[in-house]
Amino acid sequence: MNTSSLRRSLTTAAAAGGAAALMLAGAGGAAAHVGVTPDKTSANSYALLTFAIPHGCEESGTTKVAITLPGELNDAQPTVNPNWTVEKVTEQLPEPKKLADGTSITKRTSQIVYTAKTPLPHELRDTLVLSVKLPDVAGTTLHFPTLQTCETGQTDWSQIAKDGEDPHSLEAPAPSITVTAAESADGHGAAAASSHATEAATEQASAVTDSGAEARSWAGLAAGLGGLVLGGAALVRSTSRRKAARNAS
Repeated sequence: MNTSSLRRSLTTAAAAGGAAALMLAGAGGAAAHVGVTPDKTSANSYALLTFAIPHGCEESGTTKVAITLPGELNDAQPTVNPNWTVEKVTEQLPEPKKLADGTSITKRTSQIVYTAKTPLPHELRDTLVLSVKLPDVAGTTLHFPTLQTCETGQTDWSQIAKDGEDPHSLEAPAPSITVTAAESADGHGAAAASSHATEAATEQASAVTDSGAEARSWAGLAAGLGGLVLGGAALVRSTSRRKAARNAS
C-alpha cells in the first residue's frame, strides 16, 4: 500500500471511530427519554421519523403512545408495527390552508396514536415510525409532543426549550428535529460518489505494474503457441491417415 492510500485508510478509520463514539454518546443521552431519529432532514423531502420508546412510566409497562404533529405538517403516514394498533386523529382547520400545488385543505392530521396490543414491559423498548413531508424552510425546528400512557401513570414528553435554554436540562423534552437545507437537483451526493468511484478506478489502474502487464502478455503468447502446436499435431495426424488410406488401396 502506498503512502497516499495508507493516509486515506487511517483518516477513514479515525473518522469512523469518531462517528461511532458520537453515536454511542448520543445513544446514552437519548436512552432516558422518548426521542425521534430522522433518516433525513432536507427541506421539502420525505423523511422517516423513528420514535424510540425506551422504557415505561417508572416500573409500569407502556400501553399507548400519542404523537402530536407540529402545525407545519399536514399529515403523516404511520408504519405498521405488529405490536400496536394505530389511529390517525384529524382536526378541522380554522380556515382553509393553501398548499404549494395550489389546492386547499380544511382538515389536517393532528395526532398519531399507537395503542399496544399487550403492554410493552418497562425493561423492553420498541420503535414507532412515521413518514412525513418536511416543510421547505431550512432551519425550522419541528417538535412532536408525545404522551406516553402506561398501565399505571403517564409521562407527557412535551417540554420545549426556551431561547437560550439547554434542551438537555429539561425533564421531559418533546422529541424534535431541525430541517436542513434542501438537496441539490443531482441528489447532493452524486458528485462525491462519482469522485470516489473515479479515485477507486485510478488506484486499481495504478496497481497494475509493468511486470503484471508483461505476465499477461507472456500468458497470451503461450496460449497462442499452444494453439499452434495443437493445430500442427492435428494436421500431422490427418496427413498420416490419408497416406495410409492410399497405400491400402
